[in-house]
Amino acid sequence: MFNDKTILITGGTGSFGHTFVPMTLKRFNPRKLIIFSRDEMKQWEMAKLYGSDSRVRFFIGDVRDKDRLHRALDGVDFVVHAAATKIVPTAEYNPFECVKTNINGAMNLIDACIDQGVKRVVALSTDKASSPANLYGATKLASDKLFVSGNSYAGSHDTRFAVVRYGNVMGSRGSVIPFFLTRAHTNKLPITDSRMTRFMITLEQGVELVWHAFNDMVGGEIYVKKIPSMVITDIAKAVAPEAEHEIIGIRPGEKLHEQMISPEDSYHTYEYPEHYKILPAIHQWSEDANRIKDGIKVPEGFTYESDNNKDWMSVQALKTWIEQNKAKIGTI
Repeated sequence: MFNDKTILITGGTGSFGHTFVPMTLKRFNPRKLIIFSRDEMKQWEMAKLYGSDSRVRFFIGDVRDKDRLHRALDGVDFVVHAAATKIVPTAEYNPFECVKTNINGAMNLIDACIDQGVKRVVALSTDKASSPANLYGATKLASDKLFVSGNSYAGSHDTRFAVVRYGNVMGSRGSVIPFFLTRAHTNKLPITDSRMTRFMITLEQGVELVWHAFNDMVGGEIYVKKIPSMVITDIAKAVAPEAEHEIIGIRPGEKLHEQMISPEDSYHTYEYPEHYKILPAIHQWSEDANRIKDGIKVPEGFTYESDNNKDWMSVQALKTWIEQNKAKIGTI
């Protein structure tokens, strides 16, 4: 699929990019893999990992800058859109900046991809975009809608857009596992609410879902990976079994449980062995056999939430994963 093609990833120096790039270079042989981001130091550090590999290129730019995107996308075949303002409290206290990156940036990318003849675009979303309770989630819901509608907006152009949606990425910077690890020595871990549940996905699973989206998409689909859940107290036990739990309350904009498919989505959602697919409600695309393929329609009112999940990760399974991945947890 990617062999001898040019791929660009926005926000490519983040956690997802640090996993997508080596996995894609190993599995495929792209002509170029372009890291587009605004932090020169992160690019400098990331470039050291690839030495003289001429396939990996770096391009300083910001998705807020449409002209720069237009230049960066010259000759690009595939785009992964990972750039976003993602930290919930940061978005709550800097709402204008969040909107500029997550909504205006999405609009800029859609326009630039169509104008430059990019073949396919996959945008990364989040559980927080489903029935959003915070600004970050609201901006990502708007972004998802933009990418879905981008397939109609493209008119006679061949550019196609899809979205992948998943929850808590295990071990990524700013997530709960590395945070708990930094506090484990105190023998006291802050817990927002003992009832809180979270979906658990590895970065590798996220990359594989993006690959699948590129291979499967017709345009406008939202792909949701089937992944296990955990109760926050079990995550704490896996990190520091003897630590005391200090209940501190839910932060502004934070949910008790994560949701990736809402009851409203159920009218257009199909189930597959390893994922769900939310099809576009517009233009009767949700009835298109090419998009449905071998999917099975979910029941009306179906939801996919971290507390009603059929699949749960055990404390021991998370302990094993932490031991196997300790060196990279919280570093990217």
